[in-house]
Amino acid sequence: MHCSSSKVFAAALLATLPLLASAQLTGNVSLTTNYKFRGQDQDASKVKAVKPALQGGFDYAFGETGFYVGNWNSSVNWLSGNSIESDVYGGYKFKAGDVDLDVGALTYIYPGNSKGNTTEVYGAATFGPVTAKYSHTLSKDYFDYAGSGKGRNTGYLNLAFAQEVAPKITLKASVGFTRFGGDITAPNFMDYSVGGAYDFGSGVSLGAAVVGANKKDYFGPVNKSRVIVTLTKTL
Repeated sequence: MHCSSSKVFAAALLATLPLLASAQLTGNVSLTTNYKFRGQDQDASKVKAVKPALQGGFDYAFGETGFYVGNWNSSVNWLSGNSIESDVYGGYKFKAGDVDLDVGALTYIYPGNSKGNTTEVYGAATFGPVTAKYSHTLSKDYFDYAGSGKGRNTGYLNLAFAQEVAPKITLKASVGFTRFGGDITAPNFMDYSVGGAYDFGSGVSLGAAVVGANKKDYFGPVNKSRVIVTLTKTL
């Protein structure tokens, strides 16, 4: 029995070696003049437009299986006692004809204050330069919007466009819609981003965009339009 089990294990290991050999680990680090998430400033401690954030993470793709996991982090300042956002995610990418599909789950973690922790599932479809993505909240609350109540079933729909318009220059634009669920009394709102990126080569790119959201009368300065410049190095 022991010998048989060893043979089975060896056979399984040999079968996975090609997948492990083709697995890919990539990383990235960025410096941005302002971190906005769904149109809202993630540094609420200052009103000024320039509020630099350091960001970075990694992605691990399991060869040609379509499965992946990753982590992304950023400095933030909107939640009492916390200064870091750490996102952990995993999913599966596959094709359906000419459409690229992506489904997965993501948890936003705030180590200094767990009240902001939020978990979502998502699904995305890309056809040519256009991507449609929907995220749905599974956790009890949505970034502490509901406080002691419930924010589950909050949804976010985003439509994005990215197209190379000249050598090394990519035009980017997106519009998103947040629909609050549960006990959240804040009004639903829309966000937008219009800009582009220049690829310097060797994994270095520089992006610039106008980013903001409506309902500024309710949410205040965090929804104000900002010109955001981001320098990124892909490893």
